[in-house]
Amino acid sequence: MIEKQAHEDTKLNLDETKEDHARQEETVDASLCADEPKLKDGHEATPTTRLYRRRWMIVLLFSFYSLSNSFQWIQYGIISNIFMKFYNVDAFTIDWMSMIYMLTYIPFIFPVTWLLDKRGLRVIALVATSLNCAGTWIKVASVRPNLFAVTFLGQFCCSLAQVFILGMPSRIASVWFGSEEVSTACSIGVFGNQLGIAIGFLMPPILVPNVEDMDELAHHISVMFYITAGVATLLFILVVFVFQERPELPPTQAQATARSIPPEQYSYTASILRLLRNRPFIFLIITYGLNVGCFYAVGTLLNRMIIEHYPGEEVNAGRIGLTIVIAGMVGSLICGIWLDKTKTYKQTTLAVYFMSLVGMIIYAATLSLGHLWVVFITAGTLGFFMTGYLPLGFEFAVELTYPESEGTSSGLLNCSAQVFGIIFTICQGKIIDAFGTLAGNIFLCVFLLIGTILTGFIKSDLRRQRANILARAAGPTDCRDVSLTTPTIIREAQL
Repeated sequence: MIEKQAHEDTKLNLDETKEDHARQEETVDASLCADEPKLKDGHEATPTTRLYRRRWMIVLLFSFYSLSNSFQWIQYGIISNIFMKFYNVDAFTIDWMSMIYMLTYIPFIFPVTWLLDKRGLRVIALVATSLNCAGTWIKVASVRPNLFAVTFLGQFCCSLAQVFILGMPSRIASVWFGSEEVSTACSIGVFGNQLGIAIGFLMPPILVPNVEDMDELAHHISVMFYITAGVATLLFILVVFVFQERPELPPTQAQATARSIPPEQYSYTASILRLLRNRPFIFLIITYGLNVGCFYAVGTLLNRMIIEHYPGEEVNAGRIGLTIVIAGMVGSLICGIWLDKTKTYKQTTLAVYFMSLVGMIIYAATLSLGHLWVVFITAGTLGFFMTGYLPLGFEFAVELTYPESEGTSSGLLNCSAQVFGIIFTICQGKIIDAFGTLAGNIFLCVFLLIGTILTGFIKSDLRRQRANILARAAGPTDCRDVSLTTPTIIREAQL
């Protein structure tokens, strides 16, 4: 009898223990799904997502140091004839001062994206700004006609810094911003890069006039380099004290799901292989590279094209470059806001790509007419669509590859752009030397046509949007299982 009573007591204790565990699991479920402000018993719940005001400071700071770096990409090329005279080198050598940015990116992007996944945004930002700062001060020490190797070393440091910069806009947007503003935030990040290129087109022809006296020319170049170094140093200090790794709480359910994947289950090599098996993303890599590669070629060779038809117009060549980029900045912001409102990634990308082709054809046909005001208008039209395409490619890539790292997908896009940029710059330069600017621009039009056709074949598989929609539809009672009910996400996580 006593044994029977003890057995019943033990069974009762086990049942009570199970009930306690069930109550604890319900409490955990409620806290994990606390999109509602309060739980049923009236206690405050810990929210799973939150937007912080600091996010705007982070993206603006990134935009400024991206500006400082991209300014230096074109500062030699836009006054190539002046630097050719000062350092006594040929045009192709000065072209490499821009192409070194493209060449450096290709081998270093993979270790940099690995470092981003392992150490995070803050480490990447610190390395980027420190390299950029070092490169600017090396250039300050290179203002003598026999020190071209030193100025090339400084440009190499700056080109290495941009490997840590180019792919960051989509990563910062995903880590810090909500689903209704992520495309706008990405556009702001790209905006800084474009503004730097715009200033790079505008300021060097003003700061470094084409004078014959070599000492006076050295003084003008030195002033430009000192200004660049001062700005880069200030931005490095700001990043040290202001830039933050990530918010305490994720901004979206999609980002919360990405955070939930244990680090030991993540393989960078496996991630790259999964991306390379993603057919829509492969198409996007090719089309993005073709479009942005054409932009790099046009920017690098703009001075040569303008001077050939309008001798002595170095300053206006810079202003035309400024017009291209400013129009592109407007296009980027409009496209970012449009994507946040409509989520029509495929349709918008295809339309902008086609209009880039149209703009390039018009620019090629009007360049030699002898009217600079016509070139300003056609170049601005080209820039609005061609440069405006940049954030579209980043955001479309994140949608197609979620939940893979945004830095990895952006890095592959930029790697493609650098490869095509080098090929197009060298080939177009040789074609211009042999057959003139019209033939060189027709060469680019052919590849933009190919890119437009390929864009039409990209399947619009918006994984990130689907994850956010399912998370919101699941509600607070079962949101912990959202990632488990999303086939795409769970397949990627299990791999």
